[in-house]
Amino acid sequence: MMLSAADAAREIAEGRLTSEELVQACLERIRALEPKVQAWTFLDQEHALTQARAADEHKRSGKPIGPLHGVPVGVKDIFDTADMPTENGTVLHQGRTPRADAAAVRSLRASGAVILGKTVTTECAYFAPGKTRNPHNPEHTPGGSSSGSAAAVAAGMVPLALGSQTAGSTIRPASFCGVYGFKPTHGLIPRSGVLQLSRTLDHVGLFARTIEDIALLAEQLAGWDEKDPDTRPRARIPFQALAAEEPPIPPMLALIKTPHWERTDGDTREAFGELVEALGDRVEEVELFPSALEAWDWQKTIMAAEMAANLEREWRAGKDRLSPQLRELIERGREVRAVDYQRAVRAIAPAVESLDELFMERYDAILTPTALGTAPRGLASTGDPVFCTPWTLLGMPALSVPLMQGANRLPLGAQLVGRRGFDARLMRTARWLVAKLA
Repeated sequence: MMLSAADAAREIAEGRLTSEELVQACLERIRALEPKVQAWTFLDQEHALTQARAADEHKRSGKPIGPLHGVPVGVKDIFDTADMPTENGTVLHQGRTPRADAAAVRSLRASGAVILGKTVTTECAYFAPGKTRNPHNPEHTPGGSSSGSAAAVAAGMVPLALGSQTAGSTIRPASFCGVYGFKPTHGLIPRSGVLQLSRTLDHVGLFARTIEDIALLAEQLAGWDEKDPDTRPRARIPFQALAAEEPPIPPMLALIKTPHWERTDGDTREAFGELVEALGDRVEEVELFPSALEAWDWQKTIMAAEMAANLEREWRAGKDRLSPQLRELIERGREVRAVDYQRAVRAIAPAVESLDELFMERYDAILTPTALGTAPRGLASTGDPVFCTPWTLLGMPALSVPLMQGANRLPLGAQLVGRRGFDARLMRTARWLVAKLA
């Protein structure tokens, strides 16, 4: 049952579908495809059905229902769930069962969603891969670190899933798996109860198969939480209504290739050439301003230093049981000089201001690749986040839009990046782009 989340919610609200029927269909799909895809790290089918039956009983009682009532959602296994283990992809946290839900999980439950299960993450949401395979070709990576969430949505196992991004952990797997992936403005969605790697860089990520579903999910999750100091009290943002609006004038896109363009493969360059040709006068190539060329180094410095600090306990308790990739990062982070860390953090605000001018003067969004190409063959690597890291560093909203494919018939997303705080406008621009190319 490949219903979108929005359609499923409407069907349930209008009595044409029950949550139990929908969840049962998802579980059947999982039973058929999970041996190949391996997207889930924890799935208690009876517990999922119990939640669905409770949702149906709630609706039959005549009580008010939420926007996601009865709709199943997959949750990356770095989000605390009080009724399921949260192991963060590491043997050091095996069997860990939190006492309370993460803020995002609480919001999902408050909106009526069914927490279907926990999806696979790479080790501590870094680079060491988990067991998940790309649903389009199991010989290829699904990307990471939100591997299971992207693959589960792409395989039709669940209509929505939560992920995270500290470098490229939502945008890249969304591209590789051929679904929409959304990284919001930094601080828009609370991260309380999520494995903390870097306060400066961590974002909650969203996966869905339609723009409408991304907007629906974002609308439920955005807000303030006292345990996340980067959130703030704000009025509810009507993402669905805003994303569905027609732009007052056709959007203008700034194609930014970045200094890493020459590392992209032929498929990416050819696909973007066709995309630019199709967009005509609605896209212009723009160079990054000189100081932004250091953004990759700033992000690397901040991530290493903050991850080393946040994973200090794991390092001391069992560094020999960590992957070589994670050990190397922590060792590097422990050597970062305070002056270099402070310099990198202080560089963020001026860079954001410079890009704000770009948006105010002419452009609705930046158009740039999501990755070097389609999902690499093999499971030893989750791919390179180089086309995601600067926008993550600057806290700008980003969307992977499944528009293209490579010669190997694997998906290839286009990344749209928006101005900080203009997340709904970015969704509206993405919907316009998809419609224009249809």
